[in-house]
Amino acid sequence: MRTAAAAAIGIPTIIPASALGRITTPPSDRITLGHIGVGGRGGDLLNEFLQVEKSQSVAVCDCFGDRRQARAQQINAHYADKFGLAAYRGVHEFGDFRELLLHQDIDAVVIATPDHWHVPIGIAAVRSGKHIYVEKPLGVSIRENQAMRRAVQESGAVFQYGTQQRSWGQFRFACELVRNGYIGRLHTMHAWCPDITSQSADFVAHGGSQQPIPVPTGFDYDLWLGPAPWSPYTADRCRNYGTYHHYDNSLGFIAGWGAHPLDIAQWGNNTDDTAPIEYHGNGQLAEGLFTSVSAWDFRCLYANDVTLRFMNEATAKPIVSAYHPAFRDHGTTFIGDEGWVSVDRYGIYAAPEALLNVKLRPSDLHLLERDKHAMHFIECVRTRIPTLCPVNTAVQSDFISHLCDISIRVGRKILWNPQTEEIIGDTEAARMMSRPLRGQWRLW
Repeated sequence: MRTAAAAAIGIPTIIPASALGRITTPPSDRITLGHIGVGGRGGDLLNEFLQVEKSQSVAVCDCFGDRRQARAQQINAHYADKFGLAAYRGVHEFGDFRELLLHQDIDAVVIATPDHWHVPIGIAAVRSGKHIYVEKPLGVSIRENQAMRRAVQESGAVFQYGTQQRSWGQFRFACELVRNGYIGRLHTMHAWCPDITSQSADFVAHGGSQQPIPVPTGFDYDLWLGPAPWSPYTADRCRNYGTYHHYDNSLGFIAGWGAHPLDIAQWGNNTDDTAPIEYHGNGQLAEGLFTSVSAWDFRCLYANDVTLRFMNEATAKPIVSAYHPAFRDHGTTFIGDEGWVSVDRYGIYAAPEALLNVKLRPSDLHLLERDKHAMHFIECVRTRIPTLCPVNTAVQSDFISHLCDISIRVGRKILWNPQTEEIIGDTEAARMMSRPLRGQWRLW
């Protein structure tokens, strides 16, 4: 059926050897990649994967015609230069991800679309036999996350989540200090990240344009919306701000940025397979075009009695600065009976400072050490070893931002059963665990 469908829409099902250029890695040891969503973050990931020796980027897909054409040209130029060719034309361009997924010689896809497309495309990809690297956050609802996990488990696909901080040495070392008891008994964690007000003040002030304008030529806006509710196209609708902060397409930075510090908190607390059981706090919703959460302050209690305080940057600054003078706009702190350790993308900090000089003993827990997230994904596809950020790890950390978002919208505490993965005793809140999908779109 796949072959027939591919022929019907004119897609080659086998990439000819002549299209691959002078590749020194044998095809049996080379992982071919399709890139779905090649805008800002997708472009960054493309640049990373182009440096991985045992992978080859062979296809790009985007609803913006000029964007996919530019990325295809970039890849062609990269391989022409790498292999000393006068010209190289081995990259296929697609406007619809379903066409790319019919391509049988693509081993894996990198999904860096707007958030509301991560799970629908991810499920379609693993069901078509592809391995997947998925940008964060995972889904725009709890039920989407659960569906993505189920599809990955049923297919046996390799899944890598785009929480790349796990491949950075300082984050790993901070978690090793905590997991090995060097700060004593862990009792409190702080996790914080930027919010919408951290971006352009002038832009945020007017809330984003809500004035409908014609859709640009070469842009498939209906497909870009896909399963999300229909809304008119505006000047800011599909820019980064509209993509990140319109609730139809995203939970906002509480999830999109929050995924990073929450992921590290989960890792250090040794709770990758579960999530907190209580969510109590408050937050604010943005206005205008931006309808996601704009500020938040939550205390999340785990079954092991550890408390996570999850905050936006402005809320966190006076709290974290009181003990951590090198405050940054993001980070994760672990506080124990005998000290604390805090980590962000700029460095690692601790009290007492001697913690930073600890040399782990052979008998200590040593977390998996990798320093390149993209390369690690290719390694896992080739060898089938577990990834640093497998699907359940992604699902559980995402639950935290989803449940905080739901709590803000219903205006009360949320109780969570991590065994059944259901909200306890709140019918209204439980209804918000899922979202309807527009038109033809289903979670396959």
